[in-house]
Amino acid sequence: MIRDNLTTFCRATALNTGAAGSYLIGDVVPLGDQRDIGLHTPLYLVVTMAVTATSGGAATGKFALVSDSQAAINPATATVHMETPEFAVADMSAGTNLITVSIPWQGPEYETYLGLVQTTGTAAFTAGAINAFLTMTPQTNNAYPEYAGL
Repeated sequence: MIRDNLTTFCRATALNTGAAGSYLIGDVVPLGDQRDIGLHTPLYLVVTMAVTATSGGAATGKFALVSDSQAAINPATATVHMETPEFAVADMSAGTNLITVSIPWQGPEYETYLGLVQTTGTAAFTAGAINAFLTMTPQTNNAYPEYAGL
């Protein structure tokens, strides 16, 4: 899998530890006038856990690929292009691939800046970090434990 620094939102970026709500997390990708992303060559959004998430309660988290006309993306007014399912804190351990999905090229038009929004539900996170990036070559193999009986 090839990862481009210019299309990386988060590199072991700490989860927002604020109360339940939506927060821009990591960096934004300036699209400029090139907004037909994923049209001719599929692009994939990959979100993985870099550090195990913890919570004093039963935190849940989901992530949304959004765009906005300003670099300081406002989660309340940003255009949502896709959302992940909601993940329980127990399912957010280090090394877990939360999602690898082809980003939509149809639907709402992409605005000038692309970013990732974290939505925390139920209770705040107390720790955790994610990696999130776009790639044309996602990892497609599955790793399995070695068969011990051979």
